[in-house]
Amino acid sequence: MAVAPSLFDAPAAQVLPAASAWVTGTLFGDVAASLCVIAIAIVGIMLMIGRLTIRDGVRVVLACFVLLGAPVIAAGLRSAADDAAASPVVDASAGPAPLSLADPGN
Repeated sequence: MAVAPSLFDAPAAQVLPAASAWVTGTLFGDVAASLCVIAIAIVGIMLMIGRLTIRDGVRVVLACFVLLGAPVIAAGLRSAADDAAASPVVDASAGPAPLSLADPGN
């Protein structure tokens, strides 16, 4: 006879990373691409009918590009931040060399 695990026991795997991986896979996977195709088709039909302005249509298309390109955009921003963090730091406390107060005519 098998005993069911208690709800008070710690889970074997970490729950939050698994849930975030599932959400990420869902949002950036085939579901997101399908929703973007449907959204752009509906926007196109509404533009042809005249019920939607071009400005709103362009906004939907750009939102789809950002949604589907989010992993690439995030990777680019992270690499830029890593490059900025790895650059040498200039010591600004030393300042420029002091000026001489001697008369230049002598």
